[in-house]
Amino acid sequence: MGDRIDEWAQQLAKAELSGPLPRRWAHTQGVAERAIEVRQVLGADADPLFAAATLHDVGYAPRLAATGFHPLDGARFLRNEHSADERLTRLVANHSFALLEAEERGLREDLATEFPLLEEPLLVDTLVYCDMTTTPDGDRTTAQDRVAEIRSRYGDDSVVGRFIRRAAPEIFSSVERVEAAMTAQPR
Repeated sequence: MGDRIDEWAQQLAKAELSGPLPRRWAHTQGVAERAIEVRQVLGADADPLFAAATLHDVGYAPRLAATGFHPLDGARFLRNEHSADERLTRLVANHSFALLEAEERGLREDLATEFPLLEEPLLVDTLVYCDMTTTPDGDRTTAQDRVAEIRSRYGDDSVVGRFIRRAAPEIFSSVERVEAAMTAQPR
């Protein structure tokens, strides 16, 4: 399953993002690169990571932006138009503590009901790590710099600004856990 789903995810993300949102596509490619780097910490559970990393921001595609909340729009698109695996849609829907942003947007109940959080902490953490250590242009960064960049881009009083301030401690903890797991891996 791994190679086929990875190829499908890449083709789908490229089709939806590369034309209308080239910078978002560059970020997506960087997040996918981070996923390749951290796959070994997941072992047999690594299959959905690359696909989720590749598709995590597909909901930003203009034609998919029904609610304007990209995790929910992307997960619904994957479920409804592609019959994507439930694990994958739940990862996309909840990536990088999206439930906190959903709360800011009045969409918490919708997100939590349709796409419950996965009870796979390391898998969830690795997706956070991949997203939050990648700049908007796809380059490597620290989680602290990424959070600061998001805050400066959106402003502290915006929905995203309020969300990222709330989520920052959780983001930093997730990144630290993944970095510790990577350090513990035999070389």
